[in-house]
Amino acid sequence: MTDIVTNRRAQRDYHVLETFEAGVVLRGSEVKSLRAGRGQLADAFARVENDEVFLYNAHIEEYEQANRENHVPKSVRKLLLKRAEIRRLAQASEVKGHALVPLRFYWKHNRVKLALAVGQGKQQFDKREDLKRRESDLELRRAMMHRLKRG
Repeated sequence: MTDIVTNRRAQRDYHVLETFEAGVVLRGSEVKSLRAGRGQLADAFARVENDEVFLYNAHIEEYEQANRENHVPKSVRKLLLKRAEIRRLAQASEVKGHALVPLRFYWKHNRVKLALAVGQGKQQFDKREDLKRRESDLELRRAMMHRLKRG
């Protein structure tokens, strides 16, 4: 599974509670554009409507070599999930503070898949704790490498 596009903002802004793998209904020009790595998930979100899941604000740039039948970059895209998974997503998204957040587009058996997560929004102090933990891990790794080099 090779990542095409990742949503780094999702890890910063949400606690990931549960992840799902979803297929995405795409046009040919959208697939070719994603193959070139020309997409963004920064402001994207998903919503359950009428027992179907849709992806909003996912930006897939137009494919330059396509003809006049090119796609709209920020169109709404349908996600393909099993009925039981859709019910679980609907229940999870109804809880206050939970959101359906796309994590990444990736290839699986020559098909584009989307890692969709149920996320709970982080507070400012949670973000600061993550930053402190990341910095302390970095300092620890630096100290270990320095120690290994000295012998």
